[in-house]
Amino acid sequence: MDISKVIGIAFIAVIVISIIKQFRPEFTIYVSIIGGIIILCLIFDELIPIISMLQNLSDKMGVSSKFFIILLKITGIAYLTEFGANVCKDSGDTAIATKVELAGKILIIGLSIPILTTLMETLLSII
Repeated sequence: MDISKVIGIAFIAVIVISIIKQFRPEFTIYVSIIGGIIILCLIFDELIPIISMLQNLSDKMGVSSKFFIILLKITGIAYLTEFGANVCKDSGDTAIATKVELAGKILIIGLSIPILTTLMETLLSII
């Protein structure tokens, strides 16, 4: 994937939004969401080699695969939360964007509990 594709899609979305805003401003959010989804789909192909490399690295370091999966989920939640909150902010609804961000933070805390528990158990066994 080339960054020029991402920038090109972003520019096209912005131009379409500018045109639609003059006639039907309520549809601009749909163009924004579709543009964002297309960009996300483009970058998913780039994630596969990165995840594979990180998986190999965690295997070499002896890190449990369950922790690796948890970290991937946390990263995914963080990015999707940011995307969702930004879409809400773009539509002018900052109150909903704040709730989306809060939900993402709570989900991340919930997912991180096994890692924190293992860390505390390890620290207690050292002491």
